[in-house]
Amino acid sequence: MTELKIQHILTLTYLLSKGAKHNFITITTDSLGKNIKKSQQAASKHLLELENNQFIERIITGRNISVKITPKGFSEMVKLSATLQKSLDSTPSTVELKGTLVSGMGEGAYYMSLKGYTKQFKSKIGYIPFPGTLNVRLDKKIHQEAIKQFENLNGITIESFSDGKRTYGWVKCFHAKINQSINCELIILERTHHDNSIIELISDVCIKKSGKLKNGSQVTITIPILS
Repeated sequence: MTELKIQHILTLTYLLSKGAKHNFITITTDSLGKNIKKSQQAASKHLLELENNQFIERIITGRNISVKITPKGFSEMVKLSATLQKSLDSTPSTVELKGTLVSGMGEGAYYMSLKGYTKQFKSKIGYIPFPGTLNVRLDKKIHQEAIKQFENLNGITIESFSDGKRTYGWVKCFHAKINQSINCELIILERTHHDNSIIELISDVCIKKSGKLKNGSQVTITIPILS
């Protein structure tokens, strides 16, 4: 049984998008090539190979080409879609980061105690954080890259506010666990002095004391990803 080749997937996808599941559609190899980012010659070859393998039907009238996907061709695309969906559904639902506890600049306790933040923390994450943030240095590049995705993910947003003198930036919170035992929140700040190698965590307890940790301790942070 002939299997669908990788190079033909884009061609069939384009044909499906144009309605070729149920109808013959008129195309040119030039327009097909442009849409699948291939040359006109490659597009023409794709159509010939797909026809020879009974994935499409072709009717050629002069320079006009009419194409329709066969039940066999559509069945192959359905199987491909199912395989892709299974792969997407099986992706890990958590992100795991590993790093080393380091000293911060001492600003966390001040900012976490501001009423504009504490009132929102209480109502949105259910507690007022222990004064200060726990700083973790992500030592490996893979973890530094992984943290970037949280800039675009939807967390619990603590809105920015002004006290009349200055404006304080927003904070995004993501529920997390340290060493599978201590509940905390990973926080992404609108304004920070750190690069992607340093992350900050807050909790309703002193994390160092609860986890018997100190600067230099190795920790693992697990963050569920909600779809």
